[in-house]
Amino acid sequence: MNAQWPQLADEAVIARVLSGEAELFEIIIRRYNQRLYRTAMAIVHDGEEAQEILQEAYINAFTHLGQFASRAKFSTWLTRIAVNEALARLAKRSKVSVVDLREGEELEPLASPHPGPEQSMVTQSLHALLEHAVSTLSPLYRSVFVLREIERLSTAETASCLDISPEAVKVRLHRARAFLKKEIQLHAGITGRTLYEFLGSRCDLTVAEVMAQILKGGNSRG
Repeated sequence: MNAQWPQLADEAVIARVLSGEAELFEIIIRRYNQRLYRTAMAIVHDGEEAQEILQEAYINAFTHLGQFASRAKFSTWLTRIAVNEALARLAKRSKVSVVDLREGEELEPLASPHPGPEQSMVTQSLHALLEHAVSTLSPLYRSVFVLREIERLSTAETASCLDISPEAVKVRLHRARAFLKKEIQLHAGITGRTLYEFLGSRCDLTVAEVMAQILKGGNSRG
């Protein structure tokens, strides 16, 4: 990758990709791999499926790049694509409909904090302890917690990404915080920035697979 490419703003990258420099879309993939992976994991809680969601989100974004409206931040638009894909997959494998995860639902109780047998080894590491604590939240609260506390999005950005009201974001974040309790993170001695990391070979693999599909010419932008 050209050393100057990472310095380009999203808007500049998009403009050049739309003008024919499809290879520059790699900047977008590397720039947002971590956020989109964490977002997908917060909803589906399955690493392999989250990685599949990443690839689908990038392909969809590239295909419809010409439809991006600058009224919203590109990062928000891209995250919404990943959220929609994750919610669609969640709806297929559970009784929770996409509507239930959107606006207007009765806020459901938090998932049981009691770990199952398969989770008994999680507490062997401090990082696993925090990740396990977050995993016991329901997707409603986990998605808000990850976007607000881990990715540091604003309330407005989180609301836009999840297609809910800012008030719903505040309520869900408050409930998530109350359940997790700050002392758990303080006792663990680690920061949330290590949660659901998507680095190294996994990041490179996603970049390679998405770019291979894009540069193959099998995807046209609308």
